Amino acid sequence: MTPNESLHVSVKVSERAEAQQARTVAASAFSLKVLTVNIHKGFTFFNRKFILPELREAVRKIGADVVFLQEVTGKHTQHGGRFEHFPKAPHYEFLADSIWPEFAYGRNAVYDKGDHGNAVMSKFPIVRFKNHDVSISGPERRGLLHCELAIPGQSVNLHAICVHLSLTQTHRTQQMDRLCQLIAAAVPPQAPLVVAGDFNDWRHRAQAQLAQGAGLHEVFVQAHGHPARTFPARQPLLQLDRIYVRNAIGHKPVVLPRKPWSHLSDHAPLAAEIEL
Repeated sequence: MTPNESLHVSVKVSERAEAQQARTVAASAFSLKVLTVNIHKGFTFFNRKFILPELREAVRKIGADVVFLQEVTGKHTQHGGRFEHFPKAPHYEFLADSIWPEFAYGRNAVYDKGDHGNAVMSKFPIVRFKNHDVSISGPERRGLLHCELAIPGQSVNLHAICVHLSLTQTHRTQQMDRLCQLIAAAVPPQAPLVVAGDFNDWRHRAQAQLAQGAGLHEVFVQAHGHPARTFPARQPLLQLDRIYVRNAIGHKPVVLPRKPWSHLSDHAPLAAEIEL
């Protein structure tokens, strides 16, 4: 074999190796769609009408693989007799139905007639979950629902944390510190992580605090340079809801359109494709 022939063979072998490596990377990549929405306990703005069945149909049409829900009713002993179509099952079970076989609920607020909190619905197995109470003081009860999901073909589980933070800035600062502590203690450094929900961050403090404290990056900020306007849903002005990621890439983040969502919640939902 001449030197030129040897070089040609070497180049071909190198090209095949690179092509195989590219196929391996492509095979290991995985994308899923996430949705986050504060469902206001299934009522319209100002609690004028119970619309959970309509909201369920709208959520289904998004085709999300993992759904982060805030203000979800676990039970209410009196609403069933007052509102038509009020389900007997917990609202997260009613919403998940046959579309999301896996779900987890974190009860935050408990009162004489019932309770509500955060929920995660998933098309992938939820192998474990835990709700973390991050309430500070006063009547506001807040939590972080941490779920671990087994994703097909992935050697490391996806961690998903559903968030609903306080209306008070000093409380939010402490709650985000607790979120960072939770991530440091319970999420492996190499694991993909999605943190989504209602941050009530109208003062725009979360981005710097979560980037520095937990290495989180917000998908709308990465795509557009600023968080999405989500509240109030009919004429969004405040940037309250977020989708943060670590060890993952957010693609095509969108604020869902006012019709039908402005009728279904006081918050505009957010959706994004997440590549692991």
